Amino acid sequence: MKKTMTHTALIALPLALVLTGCGQPSNVSFKQDVLPIISKHCVECHLPGGAGHEASGFLVESHASLMKGTKFGPVIVPGDSLSSSLYRLVAGEVDASIRMPHGKDPLSQQEIAMIETWITQGAQNN
Repeated sequence: MKKTMTHTALIALPLALVLTGCGQPSNVSFKQDVLPIISKHCVECHLPGGAGHEASGFLVESHASLMKGTKFGPVIVPGDSLSSSLYRLVAGEVDASIRMPHGKDPLSQQEIAMIETWITQGAQNN
């Protein structure tokens, strides 16, 4: 009987991790989780008059402006982080010359994962 309990525990733990998203928050909030990251890393350049806004037209002053994207098109594809330029730029999945934020420390792995999860969950204004 002891072997059965150990075997069950070995199966239950990975299953629990899969069902809970491996430690990621079950519902990422734009206002509580994503906006602080954007404020910390992006507002310096992507508010009106900033170099990033002048170059790309990308504003980070609200959920609506994030979803609008740049003068070249959207940067967020709700539900698809890998097709979202915002995620790819901050995750470093692009040429180093265009990685965001320019000339600054990159986002932490936790911050990148938070943005990825938010986008995957639909990039809601919550």
